[in-house]
Amino acid sequence: MEAIEELAVQPCTSSLYLRPFRLSYRQNGTKKFWDFMRTHDSVSILIFNTSRQCFVVVKQFRPAVYMCEVERHHPQVFQNQDKESFPSLENPLPAVVGVTYELCAGIVDKPGLSLEEIACEEVLEECGYRVSIADLRRITSYRSGVGVTGSRQTLFYAEVNDQMRTSEGGGQPEEGELIEVVEIPLGESIKFAYDETFPKTMGVIFSFMWFHNNIAPKLPKK
Repeated sequence: MEAIEELAVQPCTSSLYLRPFRLSYRQNGTKKFWDFMRTHDSVSILIFNTSRQCFVVVKQFRPAVYMCEVERHHPQVFQNQDKESFPSLENPLPAVVGVTYELCAGIVDKPGLSLEEIACEEVLEECGYRVSIADLRRITSYRSGVGVTGSRQTLFYAEVNDQMRTSEGGGQPEEGELIEVVEIPLGESIKFAYDETFPKTMGVIFSFMWFHNNIAPKLPKK
């Protein structure tokens, strides 16, 4: 995960995941336009291991996060964005600046599967736990990236135990996934959620808060 080499930025003329558009419209008599991306909706899963009393999250390198840090340190990288070539970065930042902690998640790109079925697949592929649709509790859905993509993410909750783990997880290497499974002890989860030294998604923070408000009060007292 840490070995990032041969870094090169280039224009994106086509993508399997993103489609850029410009919308022109009139609002309250004023002519406007807005640039946006169409992308896939997604699912995410808050996983709680009852055997270990911990949350199961994933840790992975995110190029978009990495390049935000690159631009902050080397603003010249994107200055020629209208040209076909970008300056090469001879001394790239360490990969750790682009590593984030996230909920187990995946895009909705299989028309024949329900959101619940996709969520079960992601839990198995990324974290190694075999769960069924009956093991899932739908928490809510919300819009993410409202200024750019407006895609919908549906959040589920799943309780697992050690007996349900059938593999180490880690994603699908053939698809370029390199995922580390991380356990966050329940007693440390609130501190973790607000600790900015651990880069994380809003989904982690929100779901941890949801758990402490809705599930934690019902747990057996030690």
